[in-house]
Amino acid sequence: MSGAGDERMWGGRFAEATDALVQAFNASIDVDREMALEDLDGSIAHATMLGEQGIVSPDEAAALIEGLRALRHEVEAGEVAWSVALEDVHMNLERRLTERLGPLGGKLHTARSRNDQVATDFRLAVRARTHRLIALLRELRTVFVDLAERDLDVVLPGYTHLQVAQPVRLGHHWLAYFEMASRDQARLEDSLSRLDVSPLGAGALAGTGFPIDRHRTSALLGFREPAANSLDAVSDRDFALEFLSAAAIAAMHLSRLAEELILWSSQEFGFIELPDSHTTGSSIMPQKKNPDVAELIRGKTGRVYGALVSLLTVMKGLPLAYNKDMQEDKEGVFDAAATLAVCLRLTADMLPLTRVRAERTRHAAGRAFSNATDLADHLARGGLPFREAHEAVGKLVAIALSEGVDLQDLPLERLRSVAPQLDDAVYRVLDVESVVDARSSYGGTARVRVVEQIARARARLAHEGTPGAAAPGAADGTQ
Repeated sequence: MSGAGDERMWGGRFAEATDALVQAFNASIDVDREMALEDLDGSIAHATMLGEQGIVSPDEAAALIEGLRALRHEVEAGEVAWSVALEDVHMNLERRLTERLGPLGGKLHTARSRNDQVATDFRLAVRARTHRLIALLRELRTVFVDLAERDLDVVLPGYTHLQVAQPVRLGHHWLAYFEMASRDQARLEDSLSRLDVSPLGAGALAGTGFPIDRHRTSALLGFREPAANSLDAVSDRDFALEFLSAAAIAAMHLSRLAEELILWSSQEFGFIELPDSHTTGSSIMPQKKNPDVAELIRGKTGRVYGALVSLLTVMKGLPLAYNKDMQEDKEGVFDAAATLAVCLRLTADMLPLTRVRAERTRHAAGRAFSNATDLADHLARGGLPFREAHEAVGKLVAIALSEGVDLQDLPLERLRSVAPQLDDAVYRVLDVESVVDARSSYGGTARVRVVEQIARARARLAHEGTPGAAAPGAADGTQ
């Protein structure tokens, strides 16, 4: 047996040293040191309140705050040596503060438990990551609108079941992803309202007998209010699950886009060329240009999903209040946040550099009978019941297939052999430009409607203000 010796800050009750493997297994410092700045912000707020409430003297509070701010600079400079024996970020920083201030450092933990401390730190950390992802999503949404404007008159096939369905404008297609990303951003923004409560002061689970002011620490940390129930305050991880759920949906949207970029950049489609800066080559085949960035975005979605399922599994069987299982909450959240952030960054950087082969997309849009529905609609407008029109066009498609041509290539007499009411005007109906602009219903792919969508999207972005606006501040005015 080898153990932590007197480094343990809870060892008074124990006669034997902690087993070395248990010590390593129990420690979380490799993960939770990412919350070091949040932990110091929470401690500064707590020390401020202790002094204001007379729980420590004003001079002691001032010394604690000064020591914590100095320690913050050490953390930012990478000067703190983290100890596994001290288990977590909270004990490491408290030990460092005590080394600086002497016994006074031990007064910082008055009226506080690691349970409410970690719950507070984690909320602060998730809040910061939420704001970061919101800024990245807003930037990506701007990219989609810019692309929609750039590619307004590029026509490509629209698909259902990955079969050619009807032609659409590429600008319309980009705006579909704008809507997805808008919902992703809204979900994260909405989640902040439930994250925005402070667990600090809830103690281990039951509160504290000291005359603390939880509303004061809540305000110092930029929270809306303190958590209303001490048991729930220390055991709730809904905010992390909600964050992961929103992140998983956003990652899914990026994965769908990545899949389309992979398909479109293949020789079989040939709709786009991805930039050299975001593709790689083959070690054996010199002709290859592989969409590795898009493929990794598609693949890394599984990591985000895994983090959500993992935390749901951790939480599903836990009785109130805090349990050590909950130490497993942070690694997946931090990894998912970092993974989604880099995928958003890469997507926003890659898309504007992607070259669209407009002639190829336009040619493909006019093939595979993508105008068949318009011919049926044309016949229906002339008074033929739509089901009869549908059957007639189906017969014409069969004729065209047998002759190896498209509908617009059939001579008028061939068309009239099935639908006698047709005249030369049918060829205007079958033209790909007419097909696209016929979809003029609200939200459709007609040019006038896509222009409207672009204007609405730009207005939404302008209403939201400047991207990357500062998140709520920390106790000492820093974040």
